[in-house]
Amino acid sequence: QVQLVESGGGLVQAGGSLRLSCAASGSIFSISYMGWYRQAPGKQRELVATITSGGSTNYSDSVKGRFTISRDKDKNTVYLQMNSLKHEDTAVYYCNADGVVVDLGVYDYWGQGTQVTVSS
Repeated sequence: QVQLVESGGGLVQAGGSLRLSCAASGSIFSISYMGWYRQAPGKQRELVATITSGGSTNYSDSVKGRFTISRDKDKNTVYLQMNSLKHEDTAVYYCNADGVVVDLGVYDYWGQGTQVTVSS
């Protein structure tokens, strides 16, 4: 059983910073991609940033230059450093692990979500 546990969300003023963490636990051999998605009220879930096992990163245009994704492969943990936060960054942020190799095959997993609220 693989679980993704997120932490680090909360309430912050516009212009502030937050750091999200997501740790994958279980009998994991490897993970191809880890990333963050977000969903604001009334909107569809959207990609924020992803990082491959080799360290290649991808960001949505709305967060480029403000957010940084990083990964500790040994700990199966992904981080999202969010700086210069804006009110429109308010959303539930979800961690994703894709291409997770376990005993029975390769799967995709999601965390439970963590709320980020930016006050203007």
